[in-house]
Amino acid sequence: MTDTGYMQMALKLAEKGCGFVNPNPMVGAVIVKQGEIIGKGYHEKYGQLHAERNALAGCSKSPKGATMYVTLEPCCHYGKTPPCTAAIIESGITRVVIGAKDPNPLVAGNGVKLLLQNGIEVVEGVLEEECSRLNEVFFHYIQTKTPFVVMKYAMTTDGKIATCTGKSKWITGETARQNVHKDRHRYAAIMVGVDTVIADDPLLTCRMEGGRNPVRIICDTNLHTPLNSQIVATARNIPTYIATACTEEQKQQPFLDAGCKLLCVSKKDGRINLSELMLKLAKEAIDSILLEGGATLNYSALESAIVNKVQAYIAQKLFGGKDAKSPVAGLGVESPDEAFFLTNHKIRLLGEDILIESEVIKSVYGNC
Repeated sequence: MTDTGYMQMALKLAEKGCGFVNPNPMVGAVIVKQGEIIGKGYHEKYGQLHAERNALAGCSKSPKGATMYVTLEPCCHYGKTPPCTAAIIESGITRVVIGAKDPNPLVAGNGVKLLLQNGIEVVEGVLEEECSRLNEVFFHYIQTKTPFVVMKYAMTTDGKIATCTGKSKWITGETARQNVHKDRHRYAAIMVGVDTVIADDPLLTCRMEGGRNPVRIICDTNLHTPLNSQIVATARNIPTYIATACTEEQKQQPFLDAGCKLLCVSKKDGRINLSELMLKLAKEAIDSILLEGGATLNYSALESAIVNKVQAYIAQKLFGGKDAKSPVAGLGVESPDEAFFLTNHKIRLLGEDILIESEVIKSVYGNC
């Protein structure tokens, strides 16, 4: 098997850590000696051993003289666990093949340098694009100190997110909804506006077998979240943040007593300052957000330049109605050339529905 083949194996291993390692990267490692795979491992859970150490711990024979394939540059600093470079050097491995460099300033080429200084051959850039794409969340988070935001919505083919009476269950089919729960598992948090809580009283949990519930974030400028809502009632079991501009202790206390965490944020144009909120959430180790808000919050997020990716689930049905809501409200742009532009589109069929996933071209808008 070639270096590419072994790296593909390491990538598949890395994907097993999806949803469990945030805000760390997903990493996989394979150890090969004389054409035989003698060890495999991946980063299984935040705070636990990294892929390289797990692979070494599972070796069927001595790794001395072997090659290690790892999707991300090995760390060379002490964090929750000791540096992986030390374990690699001590193991007697003589060759390390790396997928992508680690953008973390504590690593950023220093892991490679340390291996070379200890006489280990290093090959870089094998399946680099695939390895980097796997950790787009980590790369964004570590470089910008803000969460990676995915704006998700479901609409009909004529662009409606609800009927003229406001009903929206269900626009898409079961397969598409299952995919949403996979993303609730993948991303660290889910964010909605208070209007969604009032209208739908959602739980915002992950209903995928073996999945992890995301941290829940409610944007509530004036603390109008109902105290009897499902979200407040379950705040002791599922981490729940309420971002608010309300500083009245009397209004805050019932939410604190219920187990909610309050993040006080300034206002911008009468609403939560989303750019400020992103910085505060990053300090809470929230590296990614699935934005499932309504049309108003979606526009505010785009206008604040916090959205990195858009997921548009399109159902093959038409609602019609001049007053039926579309996915993005707000004032809108005045001219087509002022639009929020999207690029790098991926299209998937999910049952009878279509998912279009696109990256946002941030330089077009805001002051990003």
